Amino acid sequence: MPLLNILLILVVAGVVLWLVNTYIPMDRKIKNILNGVVVIVVVIWLLQIFGLLETLKNITL
Repeated sequence: MPLLNILLILVVAGVVLWLVNTYIPMDRKIKNILNGVVVIVVVIWLLQIFGLLETLKNITL
């Protein structure tokens, strides 16, 4: 996946999250949970895109 597409998806996700936080009235706790879920999903997606998630699966404790 080209870097420009990744950057575009991150910008769109950020703008959508900002719009939801700004214009949709919600309790602060719900907004914090929503923000956390979105950040976790984006980080996991980025790890998968760059191939780091496969590397983490091979680590044994």
